[in-house]
Amino acid sequence: MLQEMQRADIAVELDNFDELSQQEERDRLYLERRVERAFYEAGKALMQLRDRRLYRSTHKTFEDYCRVRFGHSRQKSNYLIAAADVYENLTTICCQNSGIEDLTTNGTQILPTSEGQVRPITSLKPQEQWEVWQAAVQEAGGKIPTGRVVKDVVQRIMERTQVPNTYQIGEVCQIIVKDNPELRGKGGCWAIVSAVNDFSCTLRMWNGEYTVRIDHLKSLNYSDSECHDMQSLSARINKLRDSDNLEAAADAVLRHLGELKRPYLTEFEEKMLRFIELECTTSS
Repeated sequence: MLQEMQRADIAVELDNFDELSQQEERDRLYLERRVERAFYEAGKALMQLRDRRLYRSTHKTFEDYCRVRFGHSRQKSNYLIAAADVYENLTTICCQNSGIEDLTTNGTQILPTSEGQVRPITSLKPQEQWEVWQAAVQEAGGKIPTGRVVKDVVQRIMERTQVPNTYQIGEVCQIIVKDNPELRGKGGCWAIVSAVNDFSCTLRMWNGEYTVRIDHLKSLNYSDSECHDMQSLSARINKLRDSDNLEAAADAVLRHLGELKRPYLTEFEEKMLRFIELECTTSS
């Protein structure tokens, strides 16, 4: 009896739907597109704020500005900026393929509505972004796919294409964070390859070992002698990290050394490292 009453209520609700006029339909579509594009508009605005340094009258860094003004990290802002680029690429290719000049007036195209949905494809080329997005939409049954669905499509394509892992043990690589939260704070850091797997590498960084997919790595193309120097530096840093006498200031120096963008230490950096080594040896 209860089920029959519920079905009756639903039927009444459906029967009471109001028809929209043509103008109202246009207004609804326009407003829906504004909601969908909110993350895109935010990303484009943040890009200008960052690139033009429009925060400089109140804050020293873009990171401080984002935290105080918007309540989120610089990483979140960077995600929105990257997502805005993806949205722009998708709409551009959509327009080229369909002959539509403005997708905001067309309700047939499935486009992302949040930054998280496109985060897994920010590092891909525009055409690859389009292909992955279309595959994800199809997998989602013609609806907007979640970030997880998009990420799964990317992973399957990587495995299917059998991209060879060309990294070698002892090679120096740079970390690319992209959509991996486990690598947060390590973007741009250098690392030494200690093991090579099918689709990942085990890396020795300044603060420990990590296993990272190859699409999160970039070879620094150092010479053999430069790799040897960085391997030696890595061994020195890790030895100090194992010390029980490492103070916060010394740890900050090691963090700095772990983010070097060159295969050598300056004279001052070498003096600082030797001083820390001497202090740790003396204290022990």
